[in-house]
Amino acid sequence: MLHLVTHHYGSPCGTLLLVAVDDRLCLCDWTTASHHHRLLARLLHHCQAVEHEGLSLIIEQATAWLDEYFSGLCPSWRLPLNPSGTPFQRSVWAGLLDIPYGCTLSYGALARSLGMPRAVRAVAGAVGANPLSLFVPCHRVTGSHGALGGYAGGEAAKRWLLDHEHAALTSAAP
Repeated sequence: MLHLVTHHYGSPCGTLLLVAVDDRLCLCDWTTASHHHRLLARLLHHCQAVEHEGLSLIIEQATAWLDEYFSGLCPSWRLPLNPSGTPFQRSVWAGLLDIPYGCTLSYGALARSLGMPRAVRAVAGAVGANPLSLFVPCHRVTGSHGALGGYAGGEAAKRWLLDHEHAALTSAAP
């Protein structure tokens, strides 16, 4: 039986639950999210695993990545991730990794960039199902005309994250 290692991370805009299986991060979710418990239950069932709070090498790396991110830097390194999702969801999540730090993209533009211009709602659904907040930057996707749209951490957290990235880029500019 697999063991899921869980760890709570206190960020400036809310608490995140980090979950790792073996040497891969599989969940980074806001504990205030309404679907938070469903995601963890689905993960436990899918992996046929037991959960225990603690630290592991990947959890420590994820914490270091988050510390760097929240200090105002853009982490230049990626962690090994293992999100649980359908092939379609995984393709959308891979597209999210291409949105640069400090930038936003609309759901429609994301759908077009993935070669699925008519699948805006399906793409938006996959963005909303992202189990790896921040590491797979779904907060950088907005509605048409710049509307924030939904976010698992809440609108205030999404605004904080976007402002944080913008401020970091502005302060780094010559």
